[in-house]
Amino acid sequence: MQVFGTHDDVTRAQLAKVAERARKVALMADGHVGYVMPIGGVAAYENQVSVVGVGFDIACGNAAIRTDLTLDAIGGTPAAIARRLGTLADEIAESVSFGIGRKNRADDAPVDHPLFDDPAWDAVPAKHRKALHDKARNQLGTVGSGNHYVDLFADESRTLWVGVHFGSRGFGHTVASSFLALGQGKSWGEHAPEIEVLLALDEPLGHDYWHLMNLAGRYAYAGREWVARKVVDILGGRERELVHNHHNFAWKENHEGEELVVVRKGATPAFPGQKGFIGGSMADDAVIVQGSGSSDPAVAETQRRALFSTVHGAGRVMSRTAAAGKRHRKTGRVLSPGRVTPQMMEAWVKEKGVVLRGGGLDEAPQVYRRLPHVLAAQANTIEVLHTLRPLIVVMAGEGEFDPYKD
Repeated sequence: MQVFGTHDDVTRAQLAKVAERARKVALMADGHVGYVMPIGGVAAYENQVSVVGVGFDIACGNAAIRTDLTLDAIGGTPAAIARRLGTLADEIAESVSFGIGRKNRADDAPVDHPLFDDPAWDAVPAKHRKALHDKARNQLGTVGSGNHYVDLFADESRTLWVGVHFGSRGFGHTVASSFLALGQGKSWGEHAPEIEVLLALDEPLGHDYWHLMNLAGRYAYAGREWVARKVVDILGGRERELVHNHHNFAWKENHEGEELVVVRKGATPAFPGQKGFIGGSMADDAVIVQGSGSSDPAVAETQRRALFSTVHGAGRVMSRTAAAGKRHRKTGRVLSPGRVTPQMMEAWVKEKGVVLRGGGLDEAPQVYRRLPHVLAAQANTIEVLHTLRPLIVVMAGEGEFDPYKD
């Protein structure tokens, strides 16, 4: 069992419970408590997949595009750059859909993507298939809320990057919640408790889940790439490099000569030379990393024990309710105050010079660890290739409820 960083007793207890059922487990330095399996957890199974391990936001992940533009190309003076960044932030917020169950309003949304003709759709019960198909088609290329975002960055050479973070939206959520129910003897769409459900891939239920999970993966890739490329077009630039990874997913992988199903829940695959995009918070640097190719046997052993995985972000240190407080859903009356005020969040963002559109107190920088500390805790298993300074952050607005945000 490989554990990076320090974690509270509840998170460690969750990992230990997962280890009772899995062949191998690991925990990344951004880990914290999740449903059944901790966020930042990695677990390898023999011919089985964990529905709750993959999670409700199947194939949530990050994509980053390096453009052919530099910061100097969007304005000559600091004042001109600031004005242009404000205009670009407004254009992004207007062109991309954020928030609860939103439909993609763009004329060029990828609603005719080949994934909609994939035979995996047949695994959805016939009476539910059209509704799910329509939901998926309407939401492809929408971002949602919570910690999902569209960002503009500048790297150490002032080159502009576009970064996005979101998953398979209502499609993936429906697949996950329905197989959680089916795995407990309930019906498709029926509510079921968040308990461990392990599905064997050589049995019908596991077979169907696996194919729909992979379809949700294709769906998330298509959505993130469309949104990121849409923003590159808004900038007037061209794509030079794409770095793209899921971090809520399961893969069939060979580890020490054995094929295992590796579930990463809030963890990024990081085999030697494999690149990943890892975000911090709305006002902290992000990074482009790659799995270490070190010849040091100690590094290689740590990578092996970590199942060639790394962090997916900075990791929360405060729950959404603790950060923003709790309000009555109908009246808006404050039931309990939060630990982060609007002034605290605004001061941090202003000091970093970030242009922010949307974003709630539950996503303030104060609720996250600092990414450099998290990366340092991953030892020498990854190499930082680029450090990305945020210029623009666009998220769903304050108080926007979205059942598909996690």
